[in-house]
Formats: sequence, C-alpha cells, structure tokens
Amino acid sequence: MNDNSNIQYTALYDECRDMVCRNSAPVLNAHREAAYGTVSTTPLPDRKTEEYKYTDMQQLFAPDLGLNLQRLDIPVNPYNAFRCDVPNLSTQLYFVVNDSFYDDSTPRPELPEGVIIGSLKDVATRKPELVARFYNTMADGKDVVTALNTMLAQDGLFIYVPKGVTVGRTIQVVNILRADVDMMVNRRVVIVAEERAAVKVLFCDHAADDRQFLTTQVAEIFVGKDADVEIYGLEETHQRNTLVSNTYIRQERNSRLHHTLITLHNGTTRQTTQLTLAGEGAECWMNGAVIADKEQHVDNNTLIDHAVPHCDSHELYKYVIDDHATGAFAGKVLVRKDAQKTTSEETNQNIVATKTARMYTQPMLEIYADDVKCSHGSTVGQINDKALFYMQQRGIPEREARLLLQTAFVTEVVDNIPLEPLRNRLHYLIEKRFRGELSKCEGCKLCK
Repeated sequence: MNDNSNIQYTALYDECRDMVCRNSAPVLNAHREAAYGTVSTTPLPDRKTEEYKYTDMQQLFAPDLGLNLQRLDIPVNPYNAFRCDVPNLSTQLYFVVNDSFYDDSTPRPELPEGVIIGSLKDVATRKPELVARFYNTMADGKDVVTALNTMLAQDGLFIYVPKGVTVGRTIQVVNILRADVDMMVNRRVVIVAEERAAVKVLFCDHAADDRQFLTTQVAEIFVGKDADVEIYGLEETHQRNTLVSNTYIRQERNSRLHHTLITLHNGTTRQTTQLTLAGEGAECWMNGAVIADKEQHVDNNTLIDHAVPHCDSHELYKYVIDDHATGAFAGKVLVRKDAQKTTSEETNQNIVATKTARMYTQPMLEIYADDVKCSHGSTVGQINDKALFYMQQRGIPEREARLLLQTAFVTEVVDNIPLEPLRNRLHYLIEKRFRGELSKCEGCKLCK
C-alpha cells in the first residue's frame, strides 16, 4: 500500500524512468527497480518509527522540488569561484556540483598507479565489473530513504585504492549545492580501500545559492584487510538546506578507520552511520561535533556492529545547542554472540545553552557475548557556573568566558583527528562559529 509521502517520487520515476536510466550507467540502473518496489510499498518514516523518532522524514520530503534528471550543465566554475585550502595540508582537490562529479580539462593531480578518483557514472561505464563488486552491496534493502536514493541517483563519486597502495596527499572533495530554483539532489559515494591500502578523504559541504535544497546521500565505504582509512565530513551550508545522509562501512581484519563528522552550520541534518567490524583485529574511531543555534536541527544515528571477536571501537559525539535549535543522538553498539574479547566505549556529551534549545540522547549497548569490556554514557547540561565565575573573577568578560568554555568543550573531538593541519583549521573555524561569524572558508566567493 502506497503512502502519500511517497506518491510524488514513485509517480516521478514512473514518468521519467527512461530519462533517469539514459543519463546514468547500467550498473546503477540494475538496482532501480528493486528500490522502486521498496519506495512503492514502504512509507517514508515519521516520528513513530523508532530509528527516526527525532526527525520526521515525511515532512522533510513533502516539498515538490526540482531535479536535474536531464543532467543539464550547471553554470558554475568552482576552480575560479571557490577556495577551501587547509593550510599546509596540500590536498588533492575535487568537486561535486549537486550530484554530478565536476570534470573538465583542468589537469588532475598525478595519482599512484591504479588509484581511481572520478565520476561514479563514468567509472561504472568504463569499468562495470569493478563498480558492480561494491555498488549497493551494503546499502541494498536497508531502509526506504536509502532506496529512494538508489532509485533516483544518477552519479556521484567513486574512489578506489588498490592493494598495497598509499595515497599520500589528502583527497578533498567539495560538495557544492548550486541552483536557480529549489532543488532535490541525490548523490552516491563509493570508497574502496583494498588490502593494505591507505587513504584520507575530506568532504566539505557548501551551498552556493540561497535556495531550498534537499540532499540525499548514500555512501558505501569498504576498508580492506590491514587498510588504514580516514574519513572527515565538514558541513557549512545554510538554514534552507536539508541533508539526509546514510553511510555504510565495512571493516576487514586488522583494519583501522577514523570517521569524523563536524556540523558547523546547517538547516536540518539527519546523518546515519552504520559500521560493521567484520574482521578480527579491526579498530574504529567514530567522532562527531555539532554546533547548532537559531532553528537548526541535527540528528546523528549510529550503529557499530561487532560481528567478530577481538575488535575495538571508540565513539565520541559532542553537541553545543543554543537558541531554539534541536540536537539528537542515538548510538547503538551491538556485540554479537561470537564477538568475544570486544572492547567498546561510547560517549555522548552535550551543552544546552538556553531553555528553548532541546537535546535528545539515547546511547545503547546490545551485548550477546560474555567476555567483553563495554561502556556507554551521556550527559546533558549547561555551562559550568563555577568555571564561568572563576574566569570572570580573573577579569575575563562573561561573553568571552562562555566562548572559551564552549570551544574547549568541543576541542576534545577535534583533538582526536590524526591530521594536524586539519585539526588546526577546525579549531579556527569552531572559534569563528562560536563568535557568530558567518561560516565560510577563507577566500571562498560562493558563500559570501
């Protein structure tokens, strides 16, 4: 039985099926009909759905927004209009405009042999067997929001690092939202690090126009045996932007993953991260920091699945919620029956700066093994009055003292980032954010 919240999307696909497929690749098209079946029979979640009880998907997806199914060129030259350099980081810079990989004649950085960074559609056309090994293998059948993305996504980003290869320079991907009308964007990301590979990827989300954007993004990240992967996400958009991002990660034996999400400025953000530790000796660090004020809404939902023995997970999320903003965190650590010798720690700490701000927190442990070391906890409070009084007694004005305490509170998340230049840049951006300055990268002409 179809639900009214889905009708516009199933009707759109019925009408534009040929256009959607013609402007994509067969590997992506192969999964559309199954996804269409899910969207046709499963209503978008509302607050009665446990996993989405803090964010009403039906309300977010109700507006009738434009889509670029014809894959028309968007008039933007990010190389001239955008600069998002992290000092001393020396990144390899790539752009995704809405949901299309930006590819022109500008010379690309030289990559190690076998490394692929490019349009998901183009790589799937040139190397269908490679992309088919990974595309939609973790995301398939997960939920209706993911299925909606699978049904409509035509392009995105594909990163592949072959066995034993290290990509020395950080890959920086700038996602730019650009449109002359209110727009829905459906973006797909696949990142593969084969055995003993190493790669660092920094995603920066920005909006070039003051339009209403609804972005769905589904990312699948494969971390091979003995691989070392760092993924960072930095959101600096605006209050008319809605981001619904579902990330699925699988780690193999003795792999290491650092996954960090920083929300500095947004409208409504719902981020789901589901990570499976599938090989013994795997270790992950999952961190997040949120600064929200005005009417902003940020909801992070995480699952760390300990499927095998001898794995470690470390999770830390911190929120500072001000004005009428809303924050939500629901994190589950699942330890399966055979996952003995598991070590896991999960922490969510939050500052609610006003009586009108709201924070919802739900850390969870689900343990079926008996030889484990697991802990979880959460706190919700206000700025420490004693510390504030102490600083004022020493001549620091109250506003400056509050800023320093809030900045120090978030610093713990940033300090967990292994990449020093990125840590330094984030310290600078977080301080600017707390001072109420506009969130924009130095030299960026799009966000002004």
